[in-house]
Amino acid sequence: MCGIAGVVNLREPAPVAAETLAQMLAMLRHRGPDEFGIYRDGWAGLGSARLSILDLSGGQQPIGNEDGSLWIVYNGEVFNHVELRPGLEARGHRFSTRTDTECILHLYEDEGPDCLRRLNGQFALAIWDARRRSLFLARDRMGIRPLFYTVRDGQLVFGSEMKALFAHPALRARIDPDGLAQIFTYWSALAPRTIFKDTSELPPGHYLLLEEGAITVAPFWTLQFVEETDPTRTEADYLDEFEQLLIDSTLIRLRADVPVGAYLSGGLDSSLTAAIIRKRTTNRLNTFSIAFSDPAFDESAFQRRMAEHLGTDHQVVYCSDADIGRVFPDVIWHAETPVLRTAPAPMYLLSELAHSCGFRVVMTGEGADELLAGYDIFKEMAIRRFWAKAPDSALRPLLLRRLYPEIDQVSNASQAFLMAYFKRGLSATDSPFYSHTLRWSNAARLKRFLRQPPAQGAHPEFDLTPLPRDFEMWSPLGQAQYLEIVTFLAPYLLSSQGDRMGMAHSVEGRFPFLDYRVVEFCGRLPSRHKLRGLREKRLLREVGRKYLPPEIWTRRKRPYRAPIHRCFFGDDSATEYARELLSPRAVADAGLFDAQAVSQLAAKAASGAQLSEADDMAVAGILSAQLVHQQFVRDFRSRISTLRPADRVKVVDQVAKETTH
Repeated sequence: MCGIAGVVNLREPAPVAAETLAQMLAMLRHRGPDEFGIYRDGWAGLGSARLSILDLSGGQQPIGNEDGSLWIVYNGEVFNHVELRPGLEARGHRFSTRTDTECILHLYEDEGPDCLRRLNGQFALAIWDARRRSLFLARDRMGIRPLFYTVRDGQLVFGSEMKALFAHPALRARIDPDGLAQIFTYWSALAPRTIFKDTSELPPGHYLLLEEGAITVAPFWTLQFVEETDPTRTEADYLDEFEQLLIDSTLIRLRADVPVGAYLSGGLDSSLTAAIIRKRTTNRLNTFSIAFSDPAFDESAFQRRMAEHLGTDHQVVYCSDADIGRVFPDVIWHAETPVLRTAPAPMYLLSELAHSCGFRVVMTGEGADELLAGYDIFKEMAIRRFWAKAPDSALRPLLLRRLYPEIDQVSNASQAFLMAYFKRGLSATDSPFYSHTLRWSNAARLKRFLRQPPAQGAHPEFDLTPLPRDFEMWSPLGQAQYLEIVTFLAPYLLSSQGDRMGMAHSVEGRFPFLDYRVVEFCGRLPSRHKLRGLREKRLLREVGRKYLPPEIWTRRKRPYRAPIHRCFFGDDSATEYARELLSPRAVADAGLFDAQAVSQLAAKAASGAQLSEADDMAVAGILSAQLVHQQFVRDFRSRISTLRPADRVKVVDQVAKETTH
């Protein structure tokens, strides 16, 4: 895993200063602390900060093809490179490394952008064609690895993280009010939008091609939920196909020249991937978990049960409220965006633990809930659709009692309150956004704190259109799954809580459930094999029955959560920053929020009063937005001046050669 960055001139040649590229790479040192590499010619400069996982001694980037006309910098893993390489060698390509990086380069040389369809992995890459003076950027299908870019003053600047872009001397960070409004609706800004003005994120499953100064952004893969209708296929058929896909997707993700560990949450998903490793390999397995001091969030008993069942070398990070408050500024520095939850903070501490134990790669279970209908939001949608058929029924809404037991405002609410809340928009079942309207409208209440309303308003008709072709023909569950993936999994779970928290400590996460073959299988899978009644992840539980103790595979889905407001308003001096950033002066200086409304919220949180779920989200969102402003807008230049520049830099410099010619 690595960090990449680069600058390409759009209209006329002007060599990119090596110092600029080195400063951009310095911002990515946490992603790739082992080696740094730079390529320069008269039109372009590319940079790589490498975390060595494959071909430890010979895989330094940038890597060129045989005649030096193509150069690649690359962040990620292509797990099927072993299968791709023999065909490339048979077509005459010569390899100088054992890396997957070089496979991608030669495949692009033969097939251009179509090569992406053959890659099974998680990646963000940049390929510079020195002859044609074209740049090719691409991001994996599910958006596991990040990639950002901007165009300014005749240059395209790109990087794995936005802080690398802002290290360019011509660029400055500015908060985008529309991006902030999206976060306060969907929990994340939706690509290509980011929290910063004039800064774009390449969407998942897309590539960017720069040719003759013109930029084209296009998809190479689209997420689909078109269910199979073959009446001859039995559940046993689907079960066998799914199990074999999951086994293969897990095993190929063990390909590495360094040890591979696994995260154990105590739930079905991570337990199953760890169990497959133990059953199908002879690998010694180290596992890592989070234990919370608050039993309302703690799942350590189930984690210990799985570690004992598998016989792993198990390590635990113990996380208190104070720990979350202490590391939260570092979490936001790496996330580069406001967040409505503190849940990324324990993940930051977990990757720190894995790193301290000598691990650079961990397996984890993200994606199963989205692909196999594990969340309560899917059950909520099913209940509301059932209720909408008889809206005056007093019995059907009683099913709502089975939802969200971890949220006090729901589990302790009166039946009258539940009916009033969940009945909003009940009959609008033709809306493509039916499954998520309640969640988004609830989160959008947070926009009352915003000082500047969004220009167009964060609204699904604007932000999520156009929808996929034939979306209206998909099953209600398929529509809900699509919305959950594009608004939550890709922009939040795999980013703020995934890639950024792992790579903060140079730890790469790998996700067997997000193998594109598994994703496409789940897209074809009939709804009854995912959600049956109100029992989630039907097919996955049947696989789990073969590998896991009953108390694990029969467990009800328990969402991963962490405490919020009390992490910032205790007696710990380490969280004094929170009171300062939420003070009227600091809020007014940043100009993002209504200072009076924030003061009232902060006073309520500091008083020890019980906060609603919405108020808790507001505390996290406002405080993290204030941190983003402080770290990236107000103090960024002074902060980066203290960072150690990239060292041990391999430089491929074509500038002098071009000048001579």
